[in-house]
Amino acid sequence: MTDLQLATSSETTAATANPGKMEAFTFGEPTPVLNSSDITEYLESWFNGRWYETPVNMHNLACSTKASVHLFSGLMFKRNMLSKTFIPNKLLSRQGFEQFALDWLWSGNAYLERRRNRLGGLLNMQPTLAKYMRRGREPGQFFQVTHHHQDHEFAEDTIVHVREVDIHQEIYGLPEWMSAINSALLNESATLFRRRYYENGSHAGFILYMSDTAQDQKDVDKVREALKKSKGPGNFRNLFMYSPGGKKDGIQLIPISEVAAKDEFSNIKSITRDDMLAGLRLPPQLMGVVPQNAGGFGSSRDAAVVFAANELEPIQERMLHINELAGEEVIQFKPYEVPPA
Repeated sequence: MTDLQLATSSETTAATANPGKMEAFTFGEPTPVLNSSDITEYLESWFNGRWYETPVNMHNLACSTKASVHLFSGLMFKRNMLSKTFIPNKLLSRQGFEQFALDWLWSGNAYLERRRNRLGGLLNMQPTLAKYMRRGREPGQFFQVTHHHQDHEFAEDTIVHVREVDIHQEIYGLPEWMSAINSALLNESATLFRRRYYENGSHAGFILYMSDTAQDQKDVDKVREALKKSKGPGNFRNLFMYSPGGKKDGIQLIPISEVAAKDEFSNIKSITRDDMLAGLRLPPQLMGVVPQNAGGFGSSRDAAVVFAANELEPIQERMLHINELAGEEVIQFKPYEVPPA
């Protein structure tokens, strides 16, 4: 027996003695949507030596407002309603109030800075961005902290701060829509998945499988040329093929991916949308949501009246608290005007 035969025989014997075994394995660790350093999990506002850190990551919270069109649009809708009823005055302009109201709605915190003249008199009050504001240990002590913890300390008793109440701490406020943040992120994930699916999956094409013996090479070349011409501008063309004497399954079109993927995209979008509208307490007819039933959502005018009474006015009342803190009538509202029938 030659050396080659001996080697082949040894490999065959080894393969028989050690038959291949089925292996099951996984790769990639589960990645949570949120972790303790992201947004929702927190215990307290810890003191870092100069100021109290916010109980949530304000940058991530600000980014999450644009995770879903209904969340961001809902915040803008509330801001517009508040701006519509606000009465500008010498202490606070309409533009300043809109920034103040938006900070209140997205973060649960709103700040106004007293601007004084050389004699110490109050000129006006300007909003400071809630995303960067931090509260110091001493009463009336505030910092503005940008990236890399570059801070600016305001003069004592310069900043007036109003906040939404929280059950865990009493330093910073938290927005009311925090409970809907997971729905907003899920809505965003579903949209991004669908975009990537269309970009990387559904346009991958198909396999034209031809096993019909009645075809010759010339016919195959004609089909290839017709498919090449169907690409580019003017695509979505139809292809006619005549195969006399061909078999039933001689030509098959096998799509690589289905456009109508069963990923529950519509259900996810609808359910998360409803969660966000519930978190914002906004009627769907005021948000331009198209009803899926024949009865619709009812009168948008009636919904606007109920919204103004149950949601808009309570927010206005809480914002008026800044007048007590500032010792001046900074914010004034006029009654909400019911839209015409």
